[in-house]
Amino acid sequence: MNIKVGIIGGSGYTGVELLRILHQHPNAEVTAISSRALQGKKISEVFPNMSGISDLVYSLPDDKALFDCNIVFFATPHGVAMNSSESFLDKGIKVIDLGADFRINDADLWSQWYNMEHSQSALLEEAVYGQPETRRDAIKEARLIANPGCYPTAVLLALKPLLENHLIDTSNIIADCKSGASGAGRIANQAMLLCEASESFKAYGVSGHRHFPEIKQELELMAGESVGLTFVPHLLPMIRGIEATIYVDLLDSSVDVQPYFENAYKNEEFVKILPKGTYPETRSVKSSNYCQIAVQYVEHSNKLVIMSVIDNLVKGAAGQAIQNMNLMFGLKEQEGLSQIGLLP
Repeated sequence: MNIKVGIIGGSGYTGVELLRILHQHPNAEVTAISSRALQGKKISEVFPNMSGISDLVYSLPDDKALFDCNIVFFATPHGVAMNSSESFLDKGIKVIDLGADFRINDADLWSQWYNMEHSQSALLEEAVYGQPETRRDAIKEARLIANPGCYPTAVLLALKPLLENHLIDTSNIIADCKSGASGAGRIANQAMLLCEASESFKAYGVSGHRHFPEIKQELELMAGESVGLTFVPHLLPMIRGIEATIYVDLLDSSVDVQPYFENAYKNEEFVKILPKGTYPETRSVKSSNYCQIAVQYVEHSNKLVIMSVIDNLVKGAAGQAIQNMNLMFGLKEQEGLSQIGLLP
């Protein structure tokens, strides 16, 4: 099988990650890539790591070559995929949106957080939330995938075994999360300048981050009940990676939760549960599609601490999107995604 892939919004970090990973995919080829700002430029002029590897040239999003693809990835700001996906779906082309347009099931709630009206209620109802570890069967049959956000990916994988086995008090979950600067995208932003972000560490979006309703929605679907969530993201002075430290209360403090995690993910290629007493590091998953998780019960506070790390650009974006593509086309889930973390 040779899947013809198109990328809309290929000028950012997620776009180049899609290019990098798909170049190694045995059954897929990027045949079209678009960017209004970069129309006519060679990819290698924008991303030197593609020099001598790809001769693709940026086109406009309505270029005919995109409509000759089998699947199109939207790596665009919110609002773009919402208004453009239908034209591809109508021609039998599958769509994966790496943005936020189809992640939140409630259109009114989405509008509150993204400050625009959701104009595609039918597509919102059809879209499948693309987390393979929770929606694998639905993804296989889907035309339209809402690729999860980076923070939600790390948090949801960390809490899934606890919620599905009803092991924790769901009224007070605290997700303390940290991300590298690439999570802010490849745009001019004063806060991301070297002199602003280096040798510093700060929280942001404490009163409300757009990933909050996405995380809460999915946690409540797992738990089957309302969930109380405090989510605080932080910016770390590094390029890529997410570390989520999550604090919960066990309903029964005598329960050993390690076997629940090991059983939940024993057949999952990309989720690795670390041995007791070992804590995950972002560098261990850098440039890979893996998530590493560890759990630690803190006896003196009666808290269970779950630690989860991913690469925000891979498992948190492009890698998970390609994992979804593999499922949609009946391929082995790990195709093109076997790279392990880069060390040192």
